[in-house]
Amino acid sequence: MKKSGVLNSDISRVLSYMGHTDQITICDCGLPTYENVERIDLSLQLGQPKFIDVLKIILNDMEVEKIILAQEIKEQNPKILNEIKELFSNKTIEFEFVSHSQFKNLTKNTKAIIRTGETTPYSNIILQSGCIF
Repeated sequence: MKKSGVLNSDISRVLSYMGHTDQITICDCGLPTYENVERIDLSLQLGQPKFIDVLKIILNDMEVEKIILAQEIKEQNPKILNEIKELFSNKTIEFEFVSHSQFKNLTKNTKAIIRTGETTPYSNIILQSGCIF
């Protein structure tokens, strides 16, 4: 039995297969998913699990060099944006903001979409894998 790190077998598998510059999406329960992208559905009920809690756990197991967010998060969900910024405050991470429409398009090329139960608007992020050496 796995002792630490991400215990969800699907997330653990995807993270272990990722290489430098590969991307993964963590999203709220409303973001569309696509047939060609693996969907890992963690949603239990509206609001659970929270986006930020899932993000924190994944960041313990993943080296990130860049994040992509919808531009709309700045106006529509500054609370989540501030929590994201806080998580990366002691790292040199590139932040990229794109339109929500463009964000949805970019998720089509990620290795997986992890769906949370989050219900606040624009609680979505694309994490780009960094190199650990």
